Amino acid sequence: MSGGQIMVVAIVALAMIAMVLKARYQSRHSAPANPEAGAETLRLREEVSELKERLKVLERITVEKENSLGRQIEELRDR
Repeated sequence: MSGGQIMVVAIVALAMIAMVLKARYQSRHSAPANPEAGAETLRLREEVSELKERLKVLERITVEKENSLGRQIEELRDR
């Protein structure tokens, strides 16, 4: 390759990198294109919050049952 060809390849590569970076920046800092997407996102966030709360309750129930079962076993051993 001659010096001119290398320069053309370098310019094209820089232009492509700049386009990718610009697209990435715009996608991170722009609002959703349609309002339905924003509403859907809000609904999904609320659903995730509800599921997290349910998971906490299930974990608490499981731990309580484990503790209760351990206590019952110990009571039977003490007899």
